[in-house]
Amino acid sequence: MSTVIDQAVQARLIASTPEARAIPATLRYTRTDPFAVHVGFPPAASLDGSEVQWTFGRELLAAGLRGPAGNGDVHVWPCDEERTILEFHAPEGIALVQFHTADLRRFLERTYDVVPEGDEGGYMHLDDDLATLLRDV
Repeated sequence: MSTVIDQAVQARLIASTPEARAIPATLRYTRTDPFAVHVGFPPAASLDGSEVQWTFGRELLAAGLRGPAGNGDVHVWPCDEERTILEFHAPEGIALVQFHTADLRRFLERTYDVVPEGDEGGYMHLDDDLATLLRDV
């Protein structure tokens, strides 16, 4: 079984104008960072033409599929039964991105196949990470 999950999905960037636009996105999960999920957007989706990556808690994504969740830079909530909104806060502004809930659920289920919910701590390598950190000091 792979220790990395990359799942390409289609999303919709919700704009202040009536036309929302479709954008590709990549959902990513790695066993080496078991508490986090990553969402990546291509350069065409950003204001400055650079790739955008967001990292936040897997638990936040799971909670946001059930109801409004999040404090700080990332908020997640169900829009309806078929769509979920991820709201990203940055110094440049706020982005609302709509995903198909089924895509997010499928991704989340795949992450639980790699690291079961509640077992994340068993996949942390704190001793190795601390040794690397101290070696670099």
